[in-house]
Amino acid sequence: MIIGYTAGVYDLFHIGHLNLLKNAKGMCEKLIVGVTTDELVQYKGKSPVIPFEDRIEIVRNIKYVDAVVAQADMDKLEMCKKLKANVLFVGDDWYNTDKWNSYEKEFNEAGIEIVYFPYTKGVSSTQITKALKAIRTEEKQLEFSK
Repeated sequence: MIIGYTAGVYDLFHIGHLNLLKNAKGMCEKLIVGVTTDELVQYKGKSPVIPFEDRIEIVRNIKYVDAVVAQADMDKLEMCKKLKANVLFVGDDWYNTDKWNSYEKEFNEAGIEIVYFPYTKGVSSTQITKALKAIRTEEKQLEFSK
């Protein structure tokens, strides 16, 4: 059985997230998704808009997802080993970077394939967050000018 694993914050769930999960499920029999905990997101210097409990519930209810786990640290190799995943799915922004070239060797030694998926053009949680902040700032400025 091919077991796939992917992880992400999944904040402000959008079509890019859905595309990744759909494509990943098409390449494995069981797809397990790690949802990054609020503490890990904050460790990375960001703050999620949607709380962890809500994000994990959203992902759990996507039809392509067979199981959901909390991703509380950056060690995806250990998580794949723990879950007995044969394949790790990640975004192609990591492809051919020094860090991920090193990871590929470690994953290969463990018998785990890394599959890179292209990001959906024109959409990201970061872009959505920036757009919302701009709208809110504009709304506040309109309130003050009244």
